[in-house]
Amino acid sequence: MNPWLFPGLVIVAIALVLWIPRFRLQRAIAAPFPEEWVGILESNIQVYGNLPMPLRLQLRSLIKQFLHQKHYSGAAGLTINDEIRVTIAAQACMLQLNRRGDLYPKLKYILVYPSAFVVSRPEADESGLVNQRSRGLLGESWQSGKVILAWDNVLHGARNFVDGRNVVLHEFAHQLDSESGSADGAPLLAGKSCYRSWAAALSQEFEELQKDSRYDRRSLMDHYGATNPAEFFAVATETFFEKPRQMAKNHSGLFRVLHEYYRIDPRDWL
Repeated sequence: MNPWLFPGLVIVAIALVLWIPRFRLQRAIAAPFPEEWVGILESNIQVYGNLPMPLRLQLRSLIKQFLHQKHYSGAAGLTINDEIRVTIAAQACMLQLNRRGDLYPKLKYILVYPSAFVVSRPEADESGLVNQRSRGLLGESWQSGKVILAWDNVLHGARNFVDGRNVVLHEFAHQLDSESGSADGAPLLAGKSCYRSWAAALSQEFEELQKDSRYDRRSLMDHYGATNPAEFFAVATETFFEKPRQMAKNHSGLFRVLHEYYRIDPRDWL
């Protein structure tokens, strides 16, 4: 082989390695959206019928991209089918409407259980003694690129999009949060001024929710959001999408920064 040809062949090979995934993604996005998937959206996603057509079309495109890029696995005997895949993807992609950038770039795997799953982890008590503790969960988000969900709760949250509780919105908000490098309640924002307004709004509301939780007072947001700033952002996201009018009325500053971040107003379709 001519030694002068070798660098050229390497360049061509690298170009093909970079081009083929993009080509396959573009082809997946350009493919028609199956009518069976439309039926799943209309049956399982309560708010889908209220979305204006431009958002519906955008959501369908994001779903195709999501399903092309992410790998699903069933656990505890659950068989993954299109209903599970599309129902989860639709809710995850609602957080990405009108937003630019990659679609959950760190996320690779979605593990789905039929119902609540049990995890056992070491936890320290008040004296500092570490013991194994088991607890049931409906969802988990890992910074290593995995989301774990309980299917029955996923379906309930999709069909009841007004109670302020949605495990998919919650766990995928954690994925957005971790894109900044750490899950601390501050996802990637546009600039320093955005972080200042974000911190001001969320820290004040977080402290109020902590007080509500401490004194067992009723609140719009679930008291689980008082656990730490990361959980507060996830719970606030659930509330923003499912109870936007109440949040805008009673927590206007928080609603404003979330509206700026998500670039969407759920009041228009709830």
